[in-house]
Amino acid sequence: MSITSPMQTADGALSNNPIPLEKDALLAAYRTMRTIRDFEERLHVEFAKGDIPGFVHLYAGEEACATGIMMHLTDSDRIASTHRGHGHCIAKGVDVEEMMAEIYGKSSGSCRGKGGSMHIADLSKGMMGANGILGAGAPLICGAALAAKCRGDGGVGITFFGDGAANQGTVLESMNLAAVWNLPVIFVLENNGYAEATSVTYATGVDNFLDRAHGFGLPGVSVDGTDFFAVHKAAGELIAKARAGGGPALLECKMVRFYGHFEGDSQTYKAKGENDFNRLNRDCLKIFADRVTAAGIVSDAEIALMDREVANLIDDAVSSAKSAPQPTPQELTSDVYVSY
Repeated sequence: MSITSPMQTADGALSNNPIPLEKDALLAAYRTMRTIRDFEERLHVEFAKGDIPGFVHLYAGEEACATGIMMHLTDSDRIASTHRGHGHCIAKGVDVEEMMAEIYGKSSGSCRGKGGSMHIADLSKGMMGANGILGAGAPLICGAALAAKCRGDGGVGITFFGDGAANQGTVLESMNLAAVWNLPVIFVLENNGYAEATSVTYATGVDNFLDRAHGFGLPGVSVDGTDFFAVHKAAGELIAKARAGGGPALLECKMVRFYGHFEGDSQTYKAKGENDFNRLNRDCLKIFADRVTAAGIVSDAEIALMDREVANLIDDAVSSAKSAPQPTPQELTSDVYVSY
């Protein structure tokens, strides 16, 4: 059941809002999703030029999941990300220019150029890091959640993993640990249908991932990950319950990725026309924009203005990253946990 409230429409008139978020929140959500999309689309172009070191895994198409979840979090809440972590970083508030510089391996990056695409972190924002090890975020977030529980500050931990990582022992053991210790953790399964190049229907022995959660005594919810509002509502309920001591849960977001597993992936495992179909019919930004403009809450002009502002932001981030200095040899052992 949706919540309705008096709301200014795009032309300034009052009406009943059929969407359970105020206009400022809707604009913020769209800006975050658009920033993620433009960041990833630009990386797709820049990586092909050969100036970016290492691997790059793009989050384009999955923006509604990160945004819908992270809108319920504060800097004090912790998240553990994946190798496909740019969207999680942006939604959690990590600086876009610092992220771009990090991906370029520059000293002005969020990790001073040491992390690159797969290991961006910003502990000041509660972003514990992207992670190149499949499923490795799950045990890490259990530690963060245990700390929050011991402090009694109402903090929660969110760990993201894909349908492939859902079969990793670390993820399953972490679900059991979280259940036994009643930790404030939400396990977010970003199910885009492919574990690298392997279909989820081939590699997973259960028809429903929620059965995994139930096996450990965890509640589970599955939503359409291309629908921001479905993600936002489900995440809000699970996070609020965890904050109140209600324990862990699994949230499955069924979504699509527009690009391959990594940049350079030929995607021969996908059906012909699959990417075109997804961009036309399952684009979470288009679905969101169509809904809020049709409801008269946000205007097409406001959407277009935000698109231009974000495009300028990404242009500036790329320009700044390219001109930023390389790390010096003396910086090699700085900002690390242990010096040997």
